[in-house]
Amino acid sequence: MVAGTMVLVTAFAVVAACGSDTDNSAAPAATGPHSAHAGGSSAPPQPLRAGERFVDLRMAEAYTPAPPEGGGSDEYRCQVIDPGLTKTAFLTGTQFAPENVAIAHHAIVYAVPPGGAAAVRKQDAKIPGLGWQCFGGTGVAGAEVEEGDAAWVDTWAPGATETLLDQDAGYKLEPGSLLVLQIHYNLLATDGKPTGSDRSAVRLRLTDGTPQTRELETWSVDAPTDLPCAADESGPLCDRAASIADVTKRFGPDVGEMADRQVEECGRGVPKPGDTQTCDHKVEAPMTLFAGFGHMHMLGRALKVELNPGTPKAKVVLDVPQFDFDNQRLVKLPSPVEVGPGDTLRVTCTHDVGLRKQVPQLKKLPPRYVVWGDGTSDEMCTGIMTVSLRKS
Repeated sequence: MVAGTMVLVTAFAVVAACGSDTDNSAAPAATGPHSAHAGGSSAPPQPLRAGERFVDLRMAEAYTPAPPEGGGSDEYRCQVIDPGLTKTAFLTGTQFAPENVAIAHHAIVYAVPPGGAAAVRKQDAKIPGLGWQCFGGTGVAGAEVEEGDAAWVDTWAPGATETLLDQDAGYKLEPGSLLVLQIHYNLLATDGKPTGSDRSAVRLRLTDGTPQTRELETWSVDAPTDLPCAADESGPLCDRAASIADVTKRFGPDVGEMADRQVEECGRGVPKPGDTQTCDHKVEAPMTLFAGFGHMHMLGRALKVELNPGTPKAKVVLDVPQFDFDNQRLVKLPSPVEVGPGDTLRVTCTHDVGLRKQVPQLKKLPPRYVVWGDGTSDEMCTGIMTVSLRKS
């Protein structure tokens, strides 16, 4: 067993959202609060520790990204990789390795358990060519992080090192588990024209585990998004009900119902339009919080997760005072935080409708009352925590 606290040895940045967006799922990288990345390569992995082994995997074939039909110079592509596990293993480290750093902007690695594998394979089979278009998440019902059906296990951006868990803890991978790579390809250097192929790889650090190995999970705490149009904006989608109907049309009723469901779950009788939203979540089981990161979309400004706010035991466990869509970094807590029944986690998000006029992905879209949704023009407010349940 490796002693010590969990360290996530990585300086990464990511693009993150969930699903695809039919209105404008890919566009040039934004400026200002949403940065772009230059080329670069990943650093060598740390040495193997006792009981660990490396497993090197690659995309099934080379892929040549192309700009979206609606214009722009970015493509978000998901691909499936089967680690071929014949017995249960624990994932204690992950390192994405891009083959073509001239076009690979950043990437996310998701672990999908056997229960979601069939849905992922079905999605892959129905789209011609390698993989499918996605924006941040897998875009597959039954294999999304926000629903607890997949784990966000690694993020890469130029200069990133291996995501390494420096403790006897890891993500449990059972036989039949799959990996989904979500890669953001950027074609700015070629004026948005297709150029070259990419066949990126990922290196897994696996161990068989011990009776003491802590199993890591992803736990999301979210708050509503009710961001009205600015005073100088107008249009049919500036109406909340119309905006929800539009989200429902694009992503189905499960996503369309989220806006009202969150208002109800957060104990509000009616929506409270505004820049800042908050929600309290009761902890229902004993667990240890190890790390976390904030997840919003293009209009995000700040996110915070607090433990037991307003009490003598109050503590800020995650603070993202300047949210950057391209830099949703997983942050190791200074020390693991123990929580359990009776505790409350409060997530607070601030969005800025003024960014709509600055972000290239949004500038050409009609104004809207922004609610929860999977697309570029929609929003989210989620604190994604890396946790391990305690047996007692």
